[in-house]
Amino acid sequence: MTTPPADLLPLAVDIAREAGALAYARRRAGVSIAATKSAVADIVTDADREVETLIRQRLDAARPGDGFLGEESGGGESTTGITWVVDPIDGTVNYAFGIPIYAVSIAAVAGEPVPGEWTALVGVVYNPVTDELFHAVRGEGAWLGEQRLAVTREAPAGALLATGFGYDPATHAGDLARVAKVMPIARDLRRMGSASLDLASVAAGRLDGYFERGLNPWDHAAGALLVEEAGGRVGGIGGGPVGRAMTIAAGPAVFERLVSIITE
Repeated sequence: MTTPPADLLPLAVDIAREAGALAYARRRAGVSIAATKSAVADIVTDADREVETLIRQRLDAARPGDGFLGEESGGGESTTGITWVVDPIDGTVNYAFGIPIYAVSIAAVAGEPVPGEWTALVGVVYNPVTDELFHAVRGEGAWLGEQRLAVTREAPAGALLATGFGYDPATHAGDLARVAKVMPIARDLRRMGSASLDLASVAAGRLDGYFERGLNPWDHAAGALLVEEAGGRVGGIGGGPVGRAMTIAAGPAVFERLVSIITE
């Protein structure tokens, strides 16, 4: 890989804004459910597919040798060592129901496009409803516009935490049991429905921590870099790599407490 990570950021930002504008326009025009995925509640809209197509075409035109890993259209091999990991509309159920909490998530990673094996270079999370664009470049911090972000360092009144639940009803009992385990250290709990925005909120200090089982690579690729560049930590069970088994993100102190509670 010869491209400096910072050189990838303008492209990611431009595409995220263009994709977000398209998603927003389609939401205002009305949403059509195109299909279900892992469960009846796990939906994909026509807009998800249209927005991912736009992102993929823009990336292919600008950087034809890069790989691609997207939620809706799968993967493409890289000849440059860089792969773009994309969720066109993170928070599809919110989007379909008109809840204004959804985002375009775009990350560029080096190495194998597998969590725990890649090195995230650039991450962009854009909510077109609020026009908030979070971005990070490895080694250069995490930002919301011109504001540098920092995770919270202490939570003396209890940690404000966020989580999510899978679409398979068979997993809900375990998810709820996990919530019960962490509540003794919590001030309160939020469930916003967009992993990338949950992670961005940890990076911005709006949340003290976040945990969720069942995330896919495109759910956390950009947001995890935001948290790390804001001084936080991201990991899985036992503090190991992020995986579908668990994603935990927080400032250092809350991270250790969440890892201990969730792993025991």
